[in-house]
Amino acid sequence: MLQAIITDFDGTLVDTFEANLLAYQEAFAKEGIRLTQERYRECFGCRFDGFMTAMGIVDDQVAGRIKQYKKECYTKYFHLLKINEHLVRLIESFKAMGGKTAIASTARRENLMNAVNYLGIAKHFDLIYAGVDVTKGKPSPEIYLKAMDALGVSPEQTLIFEDSDVGIQAAKAAGANYMIVSPSQFE
Repeated sequence: MLQAIITDFDGTLVDTFEANLLAYQEAFAKEGIRLTQERYRECFGCRFDGFMTAMGIVDDQVAGRIKQYKKECYTKYFHLLKINEHLVRLIESFKAMGGKTAIASTARRENLMNAVNYLGIAKHFDLIYAGVDVTKGKPSPEIYLKAMDALGVSPEQTLIFEDSDVGIQAAKAAGANYMIVSPSQFE
């Protein structure tokens, strides 16, 4: 019997692509690096360190400045966030019936919580995990296993919502049931 719903954030619960893209483009530009939409799309869903590696940025100081610049300008693009209303209503109803709910995102905690609070959806979740809460990013199942453990549920009692290839791999590796969210669900 289903006892918990765990959802990814970026691209699943909220379409953050455009807001993240513009914030990263601004941050990269401060370092004299051009970030195209196509290149960013290839890396969407990756943890920051994996994103930097994929972009060929191996200098920790440059990566640190990009992270800081992105943090500073991300909130000015929050008006572009698009919430997955169908999924939020499902989670809200499930929680009202006694189900357990969580967000499991490998995003930076401050950025994640700023977006969650801006959208006013924190009340729908018993637990919110961010990248700092795990040692390995997706496709490792670590964040899902940790969330299930904290919620006191087994993989068989859990439904995970995901959108990215690395997230789907993580959900599969966690042994939970999962559903794939497509971009059309934000329209």
